[in-house]
Amino acid sequence: MSTPAKRRLMRDFKRMQQDPPSGVLALPLPDNVMKWNAVIIGPLETPFEDGTFRLLLQFDEQYPNKPPLVKFISEIFHPNVYASGELCLDILQNRWSPTYDVLSILTSIQSLLNDPNIQSPANVEAANLYRDHRSQYVKRVRETVETSWNDESSDEEDSEEEDEEE
Repeated sequence: MSTPAKRRLMRDFKRMQQDPPSGVLALPLPDNVMKWNAVIIGPLETPFEDGTFRLLLQFDEQYPNKPPLVKFISEIFHPNVYASGELCLDILQNRWSPTYDVLSILTSIQSLLNDPNIQSPANVEAANLYRDHRSQYVKRVRETVETSWNDESSDEEDSEEEDEEE
């Protein structure tokens, strides 16, 4: 059964396939177009460079009139990301517009990585380090970048073990 939200999400998906953005990837789950897995590659020449950060986007039937719930699955140290992985990003809250699509959400998050809003922190420790002790902030970010690599390799190992068991 096709709904306006599902049709819109399929258009968003086609747009990402036709004009693939640099450093972001998103795919709906095979059995549920209302739930997407996404990856953001840390932007070059930033502390997040080479990180592979996984996210989950959960849409409901009110999309695009209501923003999705977006959450980092990968560990990330950032002033605008809560410990739960949820983001404090204006376009996902009070500045949402139906003109935003999956691509614009992910590119906004990608640019937020190197340009945090420390006036409205979700992670006060990260905001304070960013403002007052930048080298310590960069060190903590680089640790999560390395963790992001390990997350993916352990997933691959898990799926290889499952394959061997079958």
